Amino acid sequence: MNSKNPFFKSDTFNSNKVHDAVIMDQYQTMTVAGTINKSFILLLLLVVGAFGTWNMVSNEQNPMIFTIGGAIVGLILVLITSFKPHLSTYLSPAYAICEGLFIGGISAILDQVYPGIVIQAVTCTFVTFLVCLALYKYKIVQVTEKFRSVVIAATAAIAIYYIISWGLTFFINYQPVHYGNSMASIGISLFVIVIAALNLFLDFDQIETGAAQGAPKYMEWYGAMGLMITLVWLYVEFLRLLSKLSKK
Repeated sequence: MNSKNPFFKSDTFNSNKVHDAVIMDQYQTMTVAGTINKSFILLLLLVVGAFGTWNMVSNEQNPMIFTIGGAIVGLILVLITSFKPHLSTYLSPAYAICEGLFIGGISAILDQVYPGIVIQAVTCTFVTFLVCLALYKYKIVQVTEKFRSVVIAATAAIAIYYIISWGLTFFINYQPVHYGNSMASIGISLFVIVIAALNLFLDFDQIETGAAQGAPKYMEWYGAMGLMITLVWLYVEFLRLLSKLSKK
């Protein structure tokens, strides 16, 4: 049992499987510092992509083609990279830009409806990230097998619920519980945010484990891309929650 994130699988980071029996020195292997640096690069590229679709909305242009296209292409890149980790050096920057297009579009549209919601969502996301990082770094929260199992089970349940709810809307007149701004809907959003935040602990642990096992250098891009996936998920869920609260 590992992180719900397809990038954070123990067998992917296992040096015995990715090194192909090639002895590597410290400059050829994954490090935590290297992964952090690459995470900042991906974050910068994501912001650049987000600025593109945000600017389109500001200029009264329809960003939906780029917003939806970014989400679809980003998903494709995630699937390819999950099976071909060595391509992460090239595909992770492309993923960051695509996700930026997606986030920029939905953020700009929601910010017009609920002014200030984006700043609130960004603040909530990074505060959550820093708190989780501090809790992990100082061993206040430790990733045990039981902890990992519970988080993965909850994440899988969320994914199944979303998929089923989305599928039912195509066949019957059905409005999922998480739609609208009812107390149940807000409660679901809070639960999802908590699970997304708990996934950060699994991500930190897998990155640290990959570095300790001496994974190849390109796994820094792989790890950074995986962490970005979780942060994007967390940000979108904060946007969803804040928009519900703004309707009250």
